[in-house]
Amino acid sequence: MSWKHRIGEGFDVHRLVPDRPLILGGVKIAYSLGLEGHSDADVLLHAICDALLGAAAQGDIGTHFPSDSLAFKNISSLKLLEQVLAILEGANFRPVNVDATLIMELPRVADYVYSMRRNIAQALRLDVSAVSVKATTSEGLGFTGRGEGIAAKAVAMVADYNP
Repeated sequence: MSWKHRIGEGFDVHRLVPDRPLILGGVKIAYSLGLEGHSDADVLLHAICDALLGAAAQGDIGTHFPSDSLAFKNISSLKLLEQVLAILEGANFRPVNVDATLIMELPRVADYVYSMRRNIAQALRLDVSAVSVKATTSEGLGFTGRGEGIAAKAVAMVADYNP
């Protein structure tokens, strides 16, 4: 019997727009703009989903949850993350840990990070110590620096158990 560990990476970006709530890591953030998208547009969770799916060689978020499907219109990305866990388990994988970074100028999210980590850990049935969420700016450069959007990147490790 052996455990095999695999690493995946994910990246996502969404435009900031008025009249949408800003949801990051499953947490509603107090801000005047929100992210545009078919689901709740939680850029952080989308990057994590892609990292996990990539680690298990199970495609990507767009393959499993297409943006032209009404089933996923305005869906909570925490529900998508739970479905990603089910996909992984169906392929005999389990998440080991997640490390994710938000790239944005505003709003500041330090006060929300632990709640994001807790939400992600709960959805993936991990201890919160196995989930890292960080935020950084792009020093005023590019679309994130101009406050036009938010980007996120993530890496995840999964374990494949084969008796």
